Amino acid sequence: MTASSVSPARNTADPSRTGYDAVLLAGFGGPEGPDDVMPFLRNVTRGRGIPDERLVEVSHHYRALGGRSPINEQNRRLQAALQAELDLPVLWGNRNWAPYLPDVIRDAHGSGLVRLLGVATSAYSSYSSCRQYREDFGMALQSTDLVGRVRIDKVRPYFDLPGFGIPFVEGTVEAIRSAAGAGVPVAELQVVFTTHSIPNTMADTSGSAELGDHRPGGAYVAQHLAVAAAVIDGVAAEVGSVPAWQLAYQSRSGPPSVPWLEPDVNDVITALARAGTSGVIVVPIGFVSDHVEVVWDLDWEAAQTAREAGLFFARVRTPGTDPRFVADLAALIRQRLAAEPDRFTGLAGVPRRPDFCPSACCVNARVTRPTTGAVDSFADWAAVDVGPERLVASGIPGVGATP
Repeated sequence: MTASSVSPARNTADPSRTGYDAVLLAGFGGPEGPDDVMPFLRNVTRGRGIPDERLVEVSHHYRALGGRSPINEQNRRLQAALQAELDLPVLWGNRNWAPYLPDVIRDAHGSGLVRLLGVATSAYSSYSSCRQYREDFGMALQSTDLVGRVRIDKVRPYFDLPGFGIPFVEGTVEAIRSAAGAGVPVAELQVVFTTHSIPNTMADTSGSAELGDHRPGGAYVAQHLAVAAAVIDGVAAEVGSVPAWQLAYQSRSGPPSVPWLEPDVNDVITALARAGTSGVIVVPIGFVSDHVEVVWDLDWEAAQTAREAGLFFARVRTPGTDPRFVADLAALIRQRLAAEPDRFTGLAGVPRRPDFCPSACCVNARVTRPTTGAVDSFADWAAVDVGPERLVASGIPGVGATP
């Protein structure tokens, strides 16, 4: 449902009270048809000085899929699946395409839904996968002049939910058995886990120094390695042996002069073929759903690289709306709704993520933008002409205070 479809106010419109009125699913957005592709890409790259010529190249990825990204429909399905699990309204808004977050938040306020619990459609810690969504919330409050009248918190990164990893385990086991049926045993396979590449500097500052995350690769790489190791453990329990594996990256979009996380998945596939590997199973653990980057970069480009190298190739599906993933994500949300401790056990090797991000978490190295959902969000509003009482009413109390 959108905010406009929610029944009018059933509460007092006071964001400083306890509890939440609705869950806000926050997505990246995607074009709904061929005419949307270039405007969408301009939205995504606004302020980065990327010429239209480069955007035209990227637009071919969308046009090859009919000019429509699957991401919006996938988010509609996730919204509906979460709504079936939760008693509160589940709203949905995007950063880069309709329904835009400011519009959804404005409509929510008009319906008396003034305390919102945000859920990003990304499971990991980094600027682009966590903090930027908190910036989206802050900038939406600023642009709608709803600071002090709406509060938006955020559910922690949820990469460690069992229901997120189980579909990857089952998909990998199925792919290994398919490979065996094609005459490729486990010993001749390699599992290649993939995630979105990001600049090295963004990776190194992902997470928070308070939690011991700031190091080469930061929380972003550590969390992916922890998920990959857990998936491999689950696979080994099913197939009786531990397949060789590694973490690779995809979807790089930055200039060649800026170091991004490597190796690229296509380079890995090529190197494996040269080393005598007979097959590769690609497992996109960095993604919640099968959107354009997963489909184009893996089902088209990586699959073609494998074919040209003569390798068996299989790509495991993302969790999407797998009932176990939805159930665990809904359980995590319900814990926040009830102000209960986090009962999920987490993964070995990575610290538990708190409900409110620690200070200097997943910093934005380029510019400071207003945020919500962190213990130091107050400082991010220093350049904005908004009184402190309004910030406090929107749950932005500053360092050392209780959010």
